[in-house]
Amino acid sequence: MKHSILALALLGAFGAVQAQSSVTVYGAIDDGLAKVTDKTLAVTKRDSNKLGFRGTEDLGNGLKALFQLEMRFEPDTGTVESNTRPLFQGQTRVGLQGDFGMVRIGRGVTAVQDAKDAFDPFNGISGTPGFKSDVEVAGYTSQPLDPAGSSNDRFNNGLWYNSPVMGGVTLNLSAGTKEANGGAAVVGRGTIAAPQYAAGAPASSSPYSVAAVYKAGMFGAMLGYESNAIETKLLQAGFSVNPMTDLKLMATYARQDQDHSKASNAKTTGWLVGANYTVGSGRFLLGYGQKKPDAAITTKQASIGYEYNLSKRTFVYADVSDKKAATDVKYYGIGVHHNF
Repeated sequence: MKHSILALALLGAFGAVQAQSSVTVYGAIDDGLAKVTDKTLAVTKRDSNKLGFRGTEDLGNGLKALFQLEMRFEPDTGTVESNTRPLFQGQTRVGLQGDFGMVRIGRGVTAVQDAKDAFDPFNGISGTPGFKSDVEVAGYTSQPLDPAGSSNDRFNNGLWYNSPVMGGVTLNLSAGTKEANGGAAVVGRGTIAAPQYAAGAPASSSPYSVAAVYKAGMFGAMLGYESNAIETKLLQAGFSVNPMTDLKLMATYARQDQDHSKASNAKTTGWLVGANYTVGSGRFLLGYGQKKPDAAITTKQASIGYEYNLSKRTFVYADVSDKKAATDVKYYGIGVHHNF
């Protein structure tokens, strides 16, 4: 009898622990067809395809342990995204959350790069019709010393802090280490024979990223500053307003400073204006932006997208974009996106 009572007690305790923990499997599959200037019709994607795992454990007294693993893949071939990226290139982070906010360590999107997506009419999609990785950030990259094909908006070997919301404001911080990440050489102020950063070189300064985000009623805003591993600086600002429930207007401004690795013409500015307008089960995405490097050709991009919801998790889309710089590149794409 005593053994039975002990077994039941242990089983009950195990069940209580299990009830306080949760793991979620999530992801997205996006596939379509696109025609780009001077290229044949091809199977492509509008946004990143992902498979992720995230979980929390209640530690008591308002404290939680949390983790997230996210991989990227190509649905038309089943391979890891771009074939050159790490398995969990999306993010790999573990941390703690409580009244003090949230602290995480690992790999993930930087504070500035994460905050700006709320002010992007294409919601931070990485495909050709989006503005995420070029115009919106003035051509800046958060990972200049990582291998070719790595994401432009993440830190490896990083630490993140997200504050609680205080008067509508959230403060987000992230910082990386000087560890070498195995990337190609960066010539910079050196020469091809003696580059400023040799292949596989560590950072010259620890990268960091700071962003303040404000949200209250119909208004939103962000202001951020970031310095990467080769001391290129990014100043980023964004503003949005919802004058009515179905309409969101937004704008961003970015200034990249490459003075540490360029002897001249080190500044590049970028700006973007856009709108999202919902009509029934559909939504229009509109954006226009420019990237202006010092003493170089200005890039101009206009994009129009339309999404039609077939359900809460699935929508079909059509996009058209025109990007003009040294050449004029037109893009036409259609596809389907499913979240799970």
